[in-house]
Amino acid sequence: MLCRVGAVEIWRILEINAPFLAPEELWPEAGPEARVAVERHVPRCLCPHSGRVILPIQGFLLKTPSHVILVDACVGNDKTVPGLPAWHGRKDSRFMAGLAAAAVGVEDVDFVLCTHLHTDHVGWNTQLLDGRWVPTFPKARYLMPAADEEMQRARGSDLWRESVSPVIEAGQAELAGSDHMLGDEVSLVPTPGHTPGHVSVLIRSEGREAMITGDALHSAVQCWRPDWRFKYDVDGATAVSSRRFFLEQAAEAGAAVLGSHFTLPSLGRVEAEGEAFRWVD
Repeated sequence: MLCRVGAVEIWRILEINAPFLAPEELWPEAGPEARVAVERHVPRCLCPHSGRVILPIQGFLLKTPSHVILVDACVGNDKTVPGLPAWHGRKDSRFMAGLAAAAVGVEDVDFVLCTHLHTDHVGWNTQLLDGRWVPTFPKARYLMPAADEEMQRARGSDLWRESVSPVIEAGQAELAGSDHMLGDEVSLVPTPGHTPGHVSVLIRSEGREAMITGDALHSAVQCWRPDWRFKYDVDGATAVSSRRFFLEQAAEAGAAVLGSHFTLPSLGRVEAEGEAFRWVD
């Protein structure tokens, strides 16, 4: 177990932890300052051999008093991702081993909560069986941002075809707005910008709080530089506003923060520091 928030257990489900892109590529508008700031604030995230940012791909499993909820489903196996060879056509058991370590089988998951519909957050929504894509979690309701589903459907993307459409066709999808709640402990926090319908996740139980970033932030360095636009943000200005909103909320509440792509252990807090913030792990 990674941590406990009141009556809610939070488990890390790690699929990949490997170098991805250089800081200058991830935050292109920052230029050379990107590497300088990363080396200063989060040096453990840089691969000493390649100089690239080590990017965890992980989901978080929430065991509440009433539900088992998977927040984000990583890259998955057999998926079509030609632009990223390390993710393309994967054959790996690490994600499922993470579920097993939490004593959870695919039949035990009540909800799959997608913070947004990008390749590294929806892959295990489905699996390939006998040449067909079918929902991995047969009894689960899948909560997906409606605006993201509309975008991916309009694109006719491989992601939509392989990881989203089969769930809709199976009648297991719920296209949710940003005000959804799962029981008394888990609710969505609207943080659009990285994608049109992106949400973060708030966990509140027994007077304690935690927040899961999704891709509202990709690294702890963005606590110090929330103004840095990420390479894959579809609306950079809105993403900056959402990032500041997330950080303000987390700092004011004293909430634990789980950074979906933050350097392991990906768990800490944020504190206000002038006009920005700092990460405390």
